[in-house]
Amino acid sequence: MTSNVFHLAIPTRSLDLAEQFYIGGLGCRLARKYDDRITMDFFGSQVVCHLSPDEDYSKPPKMYPRHFGITFASREAFDDLYHRAVNANLTFFKTLFSRFEGKREEHLTFFLQDPSNNLLEFKFYYDSSMMY
Repeated sequence: MTSNVFHLAIPTRSLDLAEQFYIGGLGCRLARKYDDRITMDFFGSQVVCHLSPDEDYSKPPKMYPRHFGITFASREAFDDLYHRAVNANLTFFKTLFSRFEGKREEHLTFFLQDPSNNLLEFKFYYDSSMMY
């Protein structure tokens, strides 16, 4: 067990939209808000949305190679977040599906798309030893 926290910085077209998605939609905790960024507790890690007006947000997002997310240890926590996303009408890039069926690494997953076209993947592995 470690007390270190993973940190990720991502671009956003709007701090207000990012706050609505991450804090209001996903239930992350707002840690700090400045004129050019918001910092939040993203399920125990730190995610910072930097206001980036020069980014090209018109490009359709691609799942690979760039996305980030959480692999849940608890099926209940995974299901809770999925239902929260549905109830909040968040944008699904890929709705709930199963990958690698019948194999040891079988897991449930879904992808969300934030308002700045960043993709987030959330997973639950039936065999917890496959989380890494």
